[in-house]
Amino acid sequence: MSTRPIKAGDLLRLDRAASVQFCRPITVRVIREITDRQTFDGWAWIEVYELDGRGDAVAKRELFVQPAGLRWLNARAGERPTVSRSAPIATRPRVPA
Repeated sequence: MSTRPIKAGDLLRLDRAASVQFCRPITVRVIREITDRQTFDGWAWIEVYELDGRGDAVAKRELFVQPAGLRWLNARAGERPTVSRSAPIATRPRVPA
């Protein structure tokens, strides 16, 4: 299955299709794909900011995902995404965007 390239600035919704670690879906903004790490076929490392319900960065993370399971979200240029979530996010220190 062909997937589109992962690029800086991409807005993604990660759920179980991307990895079993996402039992609760999260929304992230891609910083970069980490290409210098060895992975299994069909997997990738990405560096991201995890976003809260207002689209603010709440954590910087490195995640191991299946690109075929990524869901790209659309946001207009210069516009903050509005993210709906069913469960509250634990309090974490804010990460500057």
